[in-house]
Amino acid sequence: MNSKKYLLQESDIPTAWYNIVADMDVKPRPIINPATRQPLTAEDLFPLFSEEAARQEMNTVDPWITIPEPVRDMYRIWRPTPLVRAIGLERALDTPAKIFFKNESVSPVGSHKLNSAIPQAFYCKEQGVTNVTTETGAGQWGAALALACRSFGLDLAVYMVKISYNQKPYRRSIMQTYGAEVIASPSMSTKAGRKIITDHPNYQGSLGTAISEAVELAMSTPNCKYALGSVLNHVSLHQTVIGLEAEKQMAMADAYPDVVIACFGGGSNFSGIAYPFLRHNLKDGAKTRFIAAEPAACPKLTRGKFVYDFGDEAGYTPMIPMYSLGHDFAPANIHAGGLRYHGAGSVVSELRNQGLVDAVDIAQLEAFDAAVLFAKAEGIIPAPESSHAIAATIREAIRAKEESTSPTILFNLSGHGLIDMASYDRYLAGDLADYTVDEAVIEANTQSLTQVK
Repeated sequence: MNSKKYLLQESDIPTAWYNIVADMDVKPRPIINPATRQPLTAEDLFPLFSEEAARQEMNTVDPWITIPEPVRDMYRIWRPTPLVRAIGLERALDTPAKIFFKNESVSPVGSHKLNSAIPQAFYCKEQGVTNVTTETGAGQWGAALALACRSFGLDLAVYMVKISYNQKPYRRSIMQTYGAEVIASPSMSTKAGRKIITDHPNYQGSLGTAISEAVELAMSTPNCKYALGSVLNHVSLHQTVIGLEAEKQMAMADAYPDVVIACFGGGSNFSGIAYPFLRHNLKDGAKTRFIAAEPAACPKLTRGKFVYDFGDEAGYTPMIPMYSLGHDFAPANIHAGGLRYHGAGSVVSELRNQGLVDAVDIAQLEAFDAAVLFAKAEGIIPAPESSHAIAATIREAIRAKEESTSPTILFNLSGHGLIDMASYDRYLAGDLADYTVDEAVIEANTQSLTQVK
């Protein structure tokens, strides 16, 4: 290890989040209310989300949204996060590329998810809400929201994807330690869960299923709101603190990224690091490439269809214009549980449609190969999700060596893997496998959905 850190002061924590939609010449297609078949309004979302989150979701005109001072006060616990020049990884790869990573694993819960959990809980508290529901895949979002809700005196129920509930018991313990109720999804506690269990008794769950259950509970519980960990624009908005800090830190390093990379499930950490830099492509003519690294077992951006689809399995959510594998898609039981989601948010889908964002799919074994190399070179054991970004970074660094170029690469280390060591045990024992998706499955799951024109 011989890496170099670039550190900011508390005063450098952003005072506003960046809303990329305001700067897009071609705006995302509207999200559709399935009941009226009309474009969604903020008021349509008031029964489900806090009113401020709903207003932020539908805001297409303001590029900057002020961060409330109580939220910034809580950000100060761990922000600004370090930017690191990965000299150890560069040497291990013998690459001429310069590699930097933004280390979001230093948060109290070990991932970037707290960046949105805190404001969402704050807005609920300000509105007088007492109960919150959510879903979680690998548990990072559930852990973050559990801490945020505890900080603001809110009760939280978390539907955790069943395969992760069993694979990652310590994430469940973290949520319970903070006082959250954690339910394995699908469960018998909701109509949506009971139907799925009846139809598929051995189903190990998906984020789409867990969202259905959390939404149903929120809509049937007095003074309760739902909080989402990814996909929608207000979540991506909150995560832009990552890229806004990274801009200042890259300037400290006298560098600017030619390539920005992050893993991709629903899009929160990708948009968080990418959107602040992408605004310079949109407004200033910069030429940075943006690469979303998704699992080959759940390849919505690389192989999915651009359609109007539900964000959940039961069809409770609005219709979102998204690159999707179909809301009925059942992802393989890979260990990157936070990336096992069938679709991408409307904003990143439109950016992908316009060619402003690229995507690659990474097989599970390649991700773990990259994770172990990174751990040996940099001393940090990454989360299985983040390992997809590292694998994509390694591809770019090797290409630079082969082509005798020297790009500057920035990736987001969205979380550490210290609570994921059971998956590393299986990898080291040779018990993990790669998974691919049959094209016929994608076609079957998307054929009845309306294509986005």
